[in-house]
Formats: sequence, C-alpha cells, structure tokens
Amino acid sequence: MIYIALLILIACLTIGVPVPVSFMASCAWLIFFGGPDGAGYQATQLLPYGFTQMNSVSLIAIAMFILAGGIMERGKIAEKLIDMVDVFVGHIRGGLGIVAVVSCAVFGSICGAACATLSCIGAIMFPRLRSGGYPMGHACALMANASLLGLLIPPNATLIIFAWISGISVLACFLSTVGPGIITIILLSAINVWMLRNNKEVFVEVKRTGKERMEMFMKRGRLAIPALVMPVMVLGGIYGGVMTTTEASALAVLYCIPIGLFVYKGLNWKTLFNIIVESAITTGVIMVMLYSVSMLSRLYILEDLPGRVLHLFYSISTNPIIVMMMINVFLVLMGMLMDDISVVVLTTPILLPIIMDLGFNPVHYAAIVGVNTALGCITPPAAPVLYLSGRVGGAAINEIMSPALKFMVLCWIPVLLVTAYIPKVVLALPHLVLGIPW
Repeated sequence: MIYIALLILIACLTIGVPVPVSFMASCAWLIFFGGPDGAGYQATQLLPYGFTQMNSVSLIAIAMFILAGGIMERGKIAEKLIDMVDVFVGHIRGGLGIVAVVSCAVFGSICGAACATLSCIGAIMFPRLRSGGYPMGHACALMANASLLGLLIPPNATLIIFAWISGISVLACFLSTVGPGIITIILLSAINVWMLRNNKEVFVEVKRTGKERMEMFMKRGRLAIPALVMPVMVLGGIYGGVMTTTEASALAVLYCIPIGLFVYKGLNWKTLFNIIVESAITTGVIMVMLYSVSMLSRLYILEDLPGRVLHLFYSISTNPIIVMMMINVFLVLMGMLMDDISVVVLTTPILLPIIMDLGFNPVHYAAIVGVNTALGCITPPAAPVLYLSGRVGGAAINEIMSPALKFMVLCWIPVLLVTAYIPKVVLALPHLVLGIPW
C-alpha cells in the first residue's frame, strides 16, 4: 500500500495539485488501506500528532523572517547595501554581477528565502544590469543562481524546518551551510567575470584612485549603516548566544519597520499593512503544508518506508559514497518536482535514518539538504526561481537556459560534491570557531 500512496503523491504533484492537498491525498489512502493487514490507521491518533508537532516555538521564526523580507523589499533597505558594494567592484568587467551576488548574500542573511531575495534585489539590479549592457539572459540566470544564497547564508527557513523535523539544534544547522555559501559566492562571482570577459558591450566604470574610492565608500557607507546594522544584529545575536532564532527574527521585524518608515521612507502604513497580510497568507500556506506532511511522515515511518528505501539503495551498492551519491541525485530530482520546503518536510523523515545508518552526522546532512534544495529550485521542469527570474528580468526562458546551465555545471555541481564528500573537520570549522556542538 505504501507504493500506491507514493504513486498518488507523485501523480498529484505532477498534474499540479497543491502540495498540501497532494500530501493529504497520500495520507488518506494510508489511513484507509495502510497497516500490516490493510485495515488502515486511526485518524484520531494522527490528527493530535500533527497538532503536537506544530506546537513549536521555532516555527514562529519562519513567519517573522518572511515578514522581515517583505519589509526590506519595499522599504528601500537593500538599495543602500547595493550602492555600497558597487564601490569596490564597479571598475571590473562583470563587476556589477559581483555586486548582485554579494547583495543577494547579504539580503539572504536576513530574509532566508530565495524568492524574496530575487524579488527584492532583482527589482533593483535588473535595471542596472540592463543599462550596463549585460545580456538579459545572462543577468536573469545570474540573479536566479545568486538568490539561492538566501537558502545557504543563514538564517534559512528551510533549515529551520529541517531542524524542527530532525530535532537538531537550529544554530548547528545554520552553521552547516556557511562554508558552502561562501564557496558559492566566490564561484558565482568568478564564473560571471569569466563568462563576460570578452563582452565589449558590458559597461565598465572608470577606474578610480584609492582616495576617490574611499571617499565614495564613506559617503555611501554612512547611508548604508542602518541597513548594515540589521544582519549584524540578527546574526550576531544568534551566533553570540544572546538570542534564539525566534527572538532574532522578531527583532529583525521590529528593527525593519522604523527603518523603512522613517529612515529610508520606502514604507508607509498602508504598504506595511499589505505586507503583513501577504506574509500571513504565505505563512498560512506553509503551516498547512507542515501539518499535512507531519502526519504523512508519521505514516511513512509506520509503513517502514525508510527501511525499504535503505534496502533499495543497498541492493545497488553498500558503499557509503555511492549511497550518498544516490541520495544527492534523489534530492535533486525531488527538487525538480516541488519547492524546497516541500522537499525537506517530505524527505527528511525518510532519508535521515538512512544517513545515520551510513555513519554520517545529521548536521552534515543539513548542509547536503541545503545545497540540494537550492539546486532543485533552478533545475527544470519546476525551477520556480529560474522562471521567476525570467519574469522579473523580462527575458525568455530559452535565453536564460544556456548561461543557467553553465552556472549549474561550473558552480553548483562542484559545491554539491564538496558539501557531500568534504572532510567533516573542514565543514565543521564554523562550529569549532563558535564552540557549537557538531
């Protein structure tokens, strides 16, 4: 019966049924026909279990970071950060692309979501990239890839959910993707410059002297100080042990509102109300999905789906490296069909026991999940971030695919391999520096 339940889930997702409804359909089949004797399960046992799982303070952080990202997007907070970064790389051919990558990383360190990062930074950067002579297919592909830093640079909504499901420390999960995030920033910037090295249509600013650059940096830096305080405050509070993730997310919202209203004046009270409503709707959708998948994952465990998947992997190979490669491919394939949060909530209860049986640390697996779900967001056929980038930037998908594939092959596949097979001591460096248990 478990295989029929999986087929129902895959079929529903393939034909475009909403994700929570797809989960519920698979859940309903097992409730009626699951169990060792095919008599099904008691719904009265599953419904309270779902509510118990949802009773977690850490989930409040998801709502707060979504709200903070919306306020930053419309409050002109990110624009000052972009102006400041441009001082250092504007004279390089492809330097504006580096500005986009770094800006996405900084913004992602506050909102923790790829689509919010793309919407905000893209709205500012696409006009600049267009006027700077960048091919819009290349610009959209770059922005789509750079916005995924919102899924790697903590805080990260996906890893908050992973920590909630697995019972691991949220902070430990956050730190697991710091290394892959930094590698991604470097690779994306370098590949962007390499791809544009011979494109004479790309505008390059006149090279300034060190004194001129410093004067411009001081001028723009003063304007960017209120915006820069926010990631320092949020990340410093979390890593310094002063605040929990939930408290830091609430502080981010409280800080964003007056900065957007009175300092940068990109907000007004009507806009703020609309942002709150939109954030509430987005949060509600996520919570319904988490509730449905918490029951579905419980049923999968009762049906021993992790054991069956592990047996399938071991029937192919018992080598942990080969099995880990199959898990990576499986996660990417799942990311091609559904969004990152859906992938995490569906696969974690199934794959985490397998990872632990192979001898891998769950925190290491958190990093693998972060990179794989990010790659899935730009891999067709679903590729929600890639298509969103095309809509925001105004480029056709056939213009985006060629440069996007280059970024995937030259950047994301190396990052994925490094994350999966890098020695534990290297990946755990941020944990060692801050004294956080690995």
